[in-house]
Amino acid sequence: MRRWLLVPLLLLSAAWTQPRGLAEPVRFWPNASFRAGETIRYKVHYGMLNAAEATVETSGSLEHIANRPCYKATVSGRTIGSVDFFLHVKDQWRSYIDTASILPLRSSRDIEESTYRKKEVVDFDQEHNLVNVLQTHTKEPIRYTFKVPNNVQELVSGFYYLRTLNYDHMKVGEVIHMGGFFDEATFNLDVTFRGREVIQTKAGVVHALKLVPKMPPNRIFRGEEAIKVYLSDDRNKIPVLFQAELFVGSVKVDMYKYEGLKYRLNLAK
Repeated sequence: MRRWLLVPLLLLSAAWTQPRGLAEPVRFWPNASFRAGETIRYKVHYGMLNAAEATVETSGSLEHIANRPCYKATVSGRTIGSVDFFLHVKDQWRSYIDTASILPLRSSRDIEESTYRKKEVVDFDQEHNLVNVLQTHTKEPIRYTFKVPNNVQELVSGFYYLRTLNYDHMKVGEVIHMGGFFDEATFNLDVTFRGREVIQTKAGVVHALKLVPKMPPNRIFRGEEAIKVYLSDDRNKIPVLFQAELFVGSVKVDMYKYEGLKYRLNLAK
C-alpha cells in the first residue's frame, strides 16, 4: 500500500479536484506558532505493530528561495523492525515556506517504497500562479509547467498553514477550506474543527484541538471521517497525534519527543 506510512501524517493528500473561489493576490499571512529549529518525533503504529518512525522539523536557520526568506520544513519517515523487512519505506518530503505568506516557494519529494521510487522538485511562482515540476527518478528528466490558483499550497506547507489559524474564534463544526497542488493536480480539502479534547500521547497528556478532514470515496480509508488529527491547544499548535481507520486495520502516529518549540506545550496536569 504505497504511501500508507505518511498518509495520516500528511492529511492534505486526502482529496484533489479543481479548486474553488476567485483569484486573489499573493497574501501576507501572520505566523505566531512556529519558528526555525523545531523538531517533533513520532512512532507510527499499524494495529499492534510498532511499524515506523517519523519526524517533522524546521531547519535551524532560514533559507532563501527567489531572494525571499523561507522556513525549510522537512517531513521524513521510515519503516523499522520486521515491517521494514517486508515493506521497506524511506520517504522525505520537504517544503521551503515563505516567511511572509506561509506559501511554498519550492517543494521536493524523495520516495523509496519497496521497489517504487520518485524524486521530484517543484518550484512555485506564486506571483504568476505557475508551478514548474522536475522529476529525476526516470531515465530522462521530466519537466512540467502547470497553471494553479492564487496562494496555492502543497502538502507540507499546507499543514504548517493549519497551525497558523486562530481556533479560539472557531465554532465546533466550522469547516476550513484549503486548496493546493500535488502530483500534477490541484486539490481541495475541507477540514472540520471538532472542538477540544485531552489526549494521551507518548510524550504525556496534552490539551488538543481536534481536526477531521473530509475523505473522498477511496479504497484505503473507512468513511468520510476516517482520519483524526490533534494539534496542541496552545500557541504552538503542533501535531501531537494522528489516527486513521483503514478498511484493513488502523494507523496511529503518536508524538514521543519534541524540541525547539516557540512556546511551552500545554500538557495536562
